[in-house]
Amino acid sequence: MDATDALNEIAFWLERELAPTFKIQAFRKAAGIIAGLGAEELAARAGDGRLRRTKGIGDRTFQVIREALDGGVPEYLDGLRSRGAQPLVPGGHTLLAALRGDLHSHSDWSDGGSPIEAMVGAAKLLGREYLALTDHSPSLRIANGLSAGRLAEQLDIVAGINGDGDGGFRLLRGIEADILEDGSLDQTPEMLDRLDIVVASVHSKLRADKRTMTRRMLGAITDPHTNVLGHCTGRLIQGDRGTRPASEFNAKEVFAACAEHNVAVEINARPERQDPPGALIELALDAGCVFSIDSDAHAPGQLDFLQYGAERAERNGVPAERIITSWPWTACWSGRAREADGRRPVRAEGLVARGMPSCCEEGWT
Repeated sequence: MDATDALNEIAFWLERELAPTFKIQAFRKAAGIIAGLGAEELAARAGDGRLRRTKGIGDRTFQVIREALDGGVPEYLDGLRSRGAQPLVPGGHTLLAALRGDLHSHSDWSDGGSPIEAMVGAAKLLGREYLALTDHSPSLRIANGLSAGRLAEQLDIVAGINGDGDGGFRLLRGIEADILEDGSLDQTPEMLDRLDIVVASVHSKLRADKRTMTRRMLGAITDPHTNVLGHCTGRLIQGDRGTRPASEFNAKEVFAACAEHNVAVEINARPERQDPPGALIELALDAGCVFSIDSDAHAPGQLDFLQYGAERAERNGVPAERIITSWPWTACWSGRAREADGRRPVRAEGLVARGMPSCCEEGWT
């Protein structure tokens, strides 16, 4: 097989397994080093020792390249494929099969580790019909958040990807906009108007008191640009970033506002977040909310984290028809589909498009 493809696929499977970042980067770096070499040149360098002496090519990556050049699937990749054939979680498979897309992902334009094109390639490989590119907004400097100018440049790249003739996949124009302390969204209204998807999330002062946090979240939910309320508690329950308790807010008030303003509550699929907790998912269900199962992927392999989200949603009794990422993007949740008064289209339109009863018929008032 192609040696560059082998190295990149190894990185994908390692990302999916939450392997250490340095190990993943070693394979992606090696792939980048050999990407511009033709097969004959690569074979010549591998044969005369030049490749082995190249900075960034280690013992393992050289072995993978050598085995790929010999015409077989590298042993290390074969082992990863075997492990990858097993699901990440035992449940949620029926719901996972119903998911069409993912509305929360990051590229190397902010704090992701891979180019936009690599994220798109992985999404297609996993059978997604759409992926929202939602890099961070400018106030989150630690994550290299996008200014209005950089976001405009990114939108040109998105347009180019969508114009490549692959009508079976759509890259949605998006952002993960930080919810500022006054409840406003961290991007200009003019740029927000150009987007398909806005995920609004709190990333700072997560230990604010309950009343302050509630008021802050309500400000973002009532903004007509907001489509999804991201990882609403901000908690971390495991992982190399340590742990962090859930933020305190009036969940009934927040979820009632989400239902009223047609803002989906995100079921964040990252294993270190598992946000919101099950009890809050139940409250959001009772409030009549819809949900968005999102990977919050920062690397291609992490796009498969939707498995974790589907399992949690299924375990907590969330039906597929209440999950907007199981709907066609054209029918249900484009941020550009505004009504005359500037508000989002009513949720019932998406349900009816899928043959489901309207919100009123279900009693979701």
